[in-house]
Amino acid sequence: MRLIAVGLNHQTAPVELREKAAFAPERLPEALHHLRASGAAGEATILSTCNRTEVYCGLDSDGEQRIMRWFCDYHRLSLEELRPFLYRHPDQDAVRHAFRVAAGLDSMMLGETQILGQMKDAFTVAHKAGATGKLLNRLFQQTFSVAKQVRTDTAIGASPVSVASAAVALAKQIFSSLASQSVLFIGAGEMIELCARHFAEHGIGKMLVANRTLERARWLADQFGAEAISLAEMPNRLADADIVVSSTASQLPILGKGAVESALKARKHRPILMLDIAVPRDIEPEVAELSDVYLYAIDDLKDVVKENLESRQEAAREAEKIIDTQVSDFMHWVETLDVVPTIRALRETAEALCEAELKRARRRLAAGENPEHVIEQLARALTNKFTHSPSHALKLANRDGNAALLEAARRLFNLNDD
Repeated sequence: MRLIAVGLNHQTAPVELREKAAFAPERLPEALHHLRASGAAGEATILSTCNRTEVYCGLDSDGEQRIMRWFCDYHRLSLEELRPFLYRHPDQDAVRHAFRVAAGLDSMMLGETQILGQMKDAFTVAHKAGATGKLLNRLFQQTFSVAKQVRTDTAIGASPVSVASAAVALAKQIFSSLASQSVLFIGAGEMIELCARHFAEHGIGKMLVANRTLERARWLADQFGAEAISLAEMPNRLADADIVVSSTASQLPILGKGAVESALKARKHRPILMLDIAVPRDIEPEVAELSDVYLYAIDDLKDVVKENLESRQEAAREAEKIIDTQVSDFMHWVETLDVVPTIRALRETAEALCEAELKRARRRLAAGENPEHVIEQLARALTNKFTHSPSHALKLANRDGNAALLEAARRLFNLNDD
């Protein structure tokens, strides 16, 4: 069985294209079923985040092109449009890529930890949907183990850097003090929770959480002493916010230019920092045209945090060595998959021969024959049965000049030259 990873990320594709290629979380089981039903892959897991969309597949044969066509067809994109931005990692390269992604070596912020949780979620969804098998189960379990080893044995996570910390760093650049500022969080998912935690740790003055489900907003707000409102109330409270951080699962923008314009008038044009970390985007790009608005999308955060980069890069070099070893281990396991059916067939054949000879020996004992004589005959019969096929094959190999088979037999049966 072959392994392949196909996808695009923040390094290969702009946010506009990543939006089109993203999978909505609630549609992942359906997409996995559709992929496997298409015959393109026997096993599959889909990882879809703000920064990347990747499909990991186990194949019985070469199906790279079929997977790429399925990916394009599912999102109604042309292969010609998408091909320049896609990467394709077969077999060993796919294993290395998975390990690097989980360890945070392929992230926008080197060494960030959030991606590991996202990979675990992606695998859980695929496993529950019945889309994984022996190959991907082993791959992802070892992927998570490698990520843990990298965290334990290197300093890759000594000074955490993530989209959330980048958001705080940017806010601190624009506002002299966060203590006198208020932040509005739109959404209540994992990313918003992480951002809220970072802002709280850096002493933000006031926090407001707006979410489609008010109960979820209250749950998050209660953790940080914040106020919870419904998403419908959000436009009327926009003027209260100096900082807006938005990350929802909406497929369409939820904050337009008109609403922001109204908020600015109510604020008497005091500036607003707006951080749109959703994919697809929550805030209309035209909002950036307004004066007194600082709008940053997910891609804009790449250059915000540079601190600790040198130490992380050194740790990354150490992590690559760990990954090299682990990739070799995994590929060795994959290679053993080819020999397992042969070993099983050999054992089944041997057991069948033994069972047949044992039945014959039991009948002779029951008939009163000499036990010692029966045992001798049993041993001789088993020897002849076990060596008949190999002996015949070796005679043919000798006749045909097949020295490789003769040498293989010596190694296989540990035979001396004598």
